[in-house]
Amino acid sequence: MNNQMRLLFLSFSIFLLPLSVLAFQQDSISTDNTLPSEEKIDEQNQSNYLPNSLKDYNVAYYQLTRLNNPLGLPPNKFNLQTPQATLEHFVISCRNKNFKEAAYALNFNLFPDNITEEEAINVSQKLYFVMDQRVAINWDGLSDRPDGQVDIRTTTNQAVAGKPRRSVVFGEAQIETRDIIFRLQRVKYQDYGAFWLISANTVENTEELYQVYGPTFLDRYMPTWSQAKIGTVPLWKPVLTFLLLIVSYILGKVVILLIRRIAQSFDRPIIMALSKKLGVPAALATGVLFFYISLNELISYSGAYSSTIYAILLAIVIASGTWFFMRILDFAMRYVAEHKIGDVTSENSHESRQLFTYLSVARRILTFTVVIIGTSIILSQFRSMEKLGVSMLASAGLATIIVGIAAQSTLGNIIAGVQIALTKPARIGDTVLIEGRWGYVEDIRFTYMIVRTWDLRRLIVPLKTVISDTFENLSITSPHSLNEIELYVDYRVDVDKLRAKFKELLEASEDWDEEHPPIIQVTEMTEKSLKVRAICSASTAVIAWDLHCRLREQMVAYIKELEEGIYFTRSRVELKESHFNSKNIKKSDK
Repeated sequence: MNNQMRLLFLSFSIFLLPLSVLAFQQDSISTDNTLPSEEKIDEQNQSNYLPNSLKDYNVAYYQLTRLNNPLGLPPNKFNLQTPQATLEHFVISCRNKNFKEAAYALNFNLFPDNITEEEAINVSQKLYFVMDQRVAINWDGLSDRPDGQVDIRTTTNQAVAGKPRRSVVFGEAQIETRDIIFRLQRVKYQDYGAFWLISANTVENTEELYQVYGPTFLDRYMPTWSQAKIGTVPLWKPVLTFLLLIVSYILGKVVILLIRRIAQSFDRPIIMALSKKLGVPAALATGVLFFYISLNELISYSGAYSSTIYAILLAIVIASGTWFFMRILDFAMRYVAEHKIGDVTSENSHESRQLFTYLSVARRILTFTVVIIGTSIILSQFRSMEKLGVSMLASAGLATIIVGIAAQSTLGNIIAGVQIALTKPARIGDTVLIEGRWGYVEDIRFTYMIVRTWDLRRLIVPLKTVISDTFENLSITSPHSLNEIELYVDYRVDVDKLRAKFKELLEASEDWDEEHPPIIQVTEMTEKSLKVRAICSASTAVIAWDLHCRLREQMVAYIKELEEGIYFTRSRVELKESHFNSKNIKKSDK
């Protein structure tokens, strides 16, 4: 258990640190005392809002009646003619600590009329901090054309004509369950030419976003000596991250010890066994959850990789929780199977075999459901995956092709497993004859059934085969079995003597269940022999097989001793004249 725990946390640390390094390299936020204040810059009940600034609708731009009262129109020296140019102006100005120039790229029309220039500068600083922390900007997807279109060329290298765009999305973030979309909008004020600004709705959400993704306590109050940088990241961030990893590992070990101590206090074998199953997944979930929360609260990473790191950590937490729940489910099912269900190997345990089959199928269905739910939650943490899934499901044709071709066999076998559990053509422990092979149903999995043959081999049978093809179930209603012994004897044999001997042998056998009387019948006559069939019965198919093999051996021995074996099959040839007499020989010599 200790080795497994060390291995899990070592793998987790090795996996996380390279991603952290990538995030460090993207960190461009200063953590000195110049960070913007967390206080709100406006109060709605103390400010007067102007009427809606949007004028008439235009497909190519938004017509405004007012624009940025505290700052006014952006100077001509700023290039705000394309979405890419506007965003570059904002980012570069903020990196150079020139937040006033950056503020000209923002639309403050949804802010109160009495907002000051200093407050506008503060908003630009906060918005840049949030964007640097949580927004992965796809610069290649931003148009560098005034009309906002993205150039699309055909195989003939001709541009595809399209409509002008007046709104472009460049990022997104989440506050609780609400998605915040970052947009650039093309606006026109009075008779001035149209240009691009970060939308008023995006700017309005800055304060709320900053409250969630703003600088942490350590960002503000770490001592000056700790601000020494490795590349662009302060030294204290990687050091504290490594310390948090160690603390998370120790916390996981503590969880394992606590689970064991609690289990020992009950002094019950079932709880001890459960603690061994749950120790590692519980420790992993606790350690990663602690690391995720502490990293999110104490250290603010920035750059395009930061959101991916947090999403991966949360995905690991969800996966650990799923693993934990699956261990509980598996343990509960196994405990019921071992302690509450009787011996399924006995041929007479019909109800036990039926319950065990139900339990086996239910266990796998529940496990499959838990895995699907856990995977769905994990994929939902990655917005790219979420969008991919939505777009794929939105296409009915593509979804039909995927289900119809790729998953046809798998889904068919899974559905067949449910049918087997309901209709019970075969149960775990049944004796079956399938594809010419005799054996026991050892297990029923998601998509196939395992049959243990008499020579201890395993026959893997797809569940669709069990549902659609014919096979023999020797114990579906009763384990009682009849077997036949076939003997080939001469025409002159006294069948009554064979019948009496067979009755004597069968009545002397302890394996005979006395359900069927000893029977010998002449079932066929050929040009060479009589075919005699003897029928014996036993309580199970296995015992019946052993009994009929033993009786056949004894009957053959009896026929061999009966009048020196003259009643075995013979071939008769009638010769009317000898081919080798002396007269024929002399004639041939002449």
